[in-house]
Amino acid sequence: MTKNTLKKYRRKRDFKNTEEPEDGNGKGKTIFVIQKHDASTPHYDFRLSIDGALVSWAVPKGLSTKAGEKHLAVRTEDHPMDYAGFEGVIPEDQYGGGTVMVWDRGEYKPIAENKDHDKTMADALEDGALKFTLEGEKLKGGYALVRMDRKSKQEQWLIFKLDDEHADARRNPVSTEPDSVLTNRSLKEIAEEEDEKDNA
Repeated sequence: MTKNTLKKYRRKRDFKNTEEPEDGNGKGKTIFVIQKHDASTPHYDFRLSIDGALVSWAVPKGLSTKAGEKHLAVRTEDHPMDYAGFEGVIPEDQYGGGTVMVWDRGEYKPIAENKDHDKTMADALEDGALKFTLEGEKLKGGYALVRMDRKSKQEQWLIFKLDDEHADARRNPVSTEPDSVLTNRSLKEIAEEEDEKDNA
């Protein structure tokens, strides 16, 4: 899966001018990462490792902790596994230019329906319906991703929190926990420190 799915990622980037990782294989790992991305349109990038690559969605509003609250998630190109640790500034003249923060990260476990224990995450992705449990630093518990209109060129999905002990309509980590789990920095601090490095 990795060789084929990363072609689009590599084609969009000039690695001489961006510090984004070019490669990184982690077949067998079940990790997730949510990166806050201050691009031309600020959003959150939600990524799940599936078959050695980070399958990715842009989620404008981030993930909710309220059970059943649906947020739009637009499928983007798969990213290499090493991208899970990327935090920094993509140059403005590069694809996705802007500041990137590791907002949350951890491991995930697929949730198998009773009759579908043999179905892999790659199978579920193809079917357009994923269920999984996140074990992150900010987000925990079950989530689901469901693809909408299959006729659309750009894959549009919905992501929502499942109703479990971690569902909490009063919590809103998107607004109350804005900083990086990797470095405790804000987007502004990341941008300023990267600028200082460039000018040193």
